[in-house]
Amino acid sequence: MDEETRVFRDYLLFTVPHITVFVGALFGLMVLLGLDVKLSTGIFAFVYGMMLSVLGLVIRPHVSRLRLYWGFMAFSLFLLGAGILLIFEALA
Repeated sequence: MDEETRVFRDYLLFTVPHITVFVGALFGLMVLLGLDVKLSTGIFAFVYGMMLSVLGLVIRPHVSRLRLYWGFMAFSLFLLGAGILLIFEALA
């Protein structure tokens, strides 16, 4: 495993679990407060995608040559877009 792949793995191992727990707790609070499930899911996907995108932008100078990084960025932007669509659908 080369150095860039190790750096990428370490960033993901030490940050993604924290982001997941935070956004999962936010989702749980929204459901407990009685928000519509579709709206709660949209907010969850939007916030999760936004936080993963910010993480991706922070680590970009270190790992931008990896295909795995670009897959990670595509997934985070997909979550961001899906969250926006779910929020608009729930509010319409």
